[in-house]
Amino acid sequence: MSSQAEAAIILVSNGPGELTTWVRPLAVKLHDQWDLRPCHPHASCSLHLVLVPCPNGTGQEAWVARRWELFDRVLPAARFWWLLLRPDRHGPWPRQGVVVFMGGDQFWTVLLAARLGYRHLTYAEWVARWPRWNDRLALMGSVASSRLAPRWRGRARVVGDLMADLADGQSNDSVLPEGEWVALLPGSKRAKLQVGMPFLLETADCLARLRPGCRFLLPVAPTTSVAELMAFSGSANPIAAHFGGGEPSLERCENSIGRDVLRTAGGQAIVLVQEHPAHALLSQCSLALTTVGANTAELGALGLPMLVLLPTQHLEVMQAWDGWMGLVARLPLLRRLVGVALTAWRLRYRGFLAWPNISAGRSVVPEHVGSITPGGIAAEAAQWLAHPEKLTGMREDLRSLRGRPGAVKSLAEMVMELVPPGTIQPNQAP
Repeated sequence: MSSQAEAAIILVSNGPGELTTWVRPLAVKLHDQWDLRPCHPHASCSLHLVLVPCPNGTGQEAWVARRWELFDRVLPAARFWWLLLRPDRHGPWPRQGVVVFMGGDQFWTVLLAARLGYRHLTYAEWVARWPRWNDRLALMGSVASSRLAPRWRGRARVVGDLMADLADGQSNDSVLPEGEWVALLPGSKRAKLQVGMPFLLETADCLARLRPGCRFLLPVAPTTSVAELMAFSGSANPIAAHFGGGEPSLERCENSIGRDVLRTAGGQAIVLVQEHPAHALLSQCSLALTTVGANTAELGALGLPMLVLLPTQHLEVMQAWDGWMGLVARLPLLRRLVGVALTAWRLRYRGFLAWPNISAGRSVVPEHVGSITPGGIAAEAAQWLAHPEKLTGMREDLRSLRGRPGAVKSLAEMVMELVPPGTIQPNQAP
């Protein structure tokens, strides 16, 4: 790999949301259009993933990415500082290459590109923080463009929202049985699952009583597992006792649905979807009940109506915030006191939490924050389901925000413009 004629493309990212909705689609597109290792073992250009330190990471991102078999090397966040100090410890790196920012702190890619002597491209949703140190800037839209100083605009191109390609690229191979399906998305981080799993299971029981024909599915995030979901749903999770749902059970896939089923203590079946991504199945649902996070952007891109939930009865575990507040909330000595105080402060003075609302600057999907109850959320969900014309209106609003597909292709082309000539060939496969 140390040959002058070789090159490397390094995608840099952080948490589970960015990994599944940004990194994977771009990696697939790069392999589709150009010969890259590892999919083409004899190619002169290789594709790598470097994960960076982030309070929102689960620690499972590297394991998930390796399973995709899209990257020549996957470096976990714990190895990032060693990569900066001694790159050769992780094998020889080509002399030429491109570092692409796709999540985390943009400064990490500045350091990595400088350390390896590679060219540098940043995909910026809202603001490009280090334009001076970027060869090119791929911008999501007008907000990021308007915040860029005029002298750097020659380096920039508006490619669009990477999320807009999610619905465009979904397969129709998976079809749900007939019925009124509701998706449950408790999140992938421990702090969210600890509250979200028991809350949503009891909500499902309540909603099933109000609408007996309602059916439920739960996409298992790639950075978690069925075993972990079961642990957070039962007596192993002390918070579960506050919701009174009792002990759930797991039925393996020897059933008519062909998938594992989580059976709540109230007897309600929740189909567990373990394929990734689950976009085709999610798009067939009528409504989603979801926690805050990148999944709200994913659902919005699919045009799936949603209720966004943040129960605050257990603030001491809801410390999965971004930035400096999340770091302070995890200080060992002051974790409980500071974490609760910071979380309560942010909830009181918050703006919008769901990505569709943030993007639109108005309320497109309902956000429920506070001491909400499963019964209350089930009653509201039942009202939405009883008025499909209102769900259609929300779906149309979400689609109007999605933007035109093609952002992933445009970003892939910008990456290839920075790859040294002669080190890469178009993919000739049909």
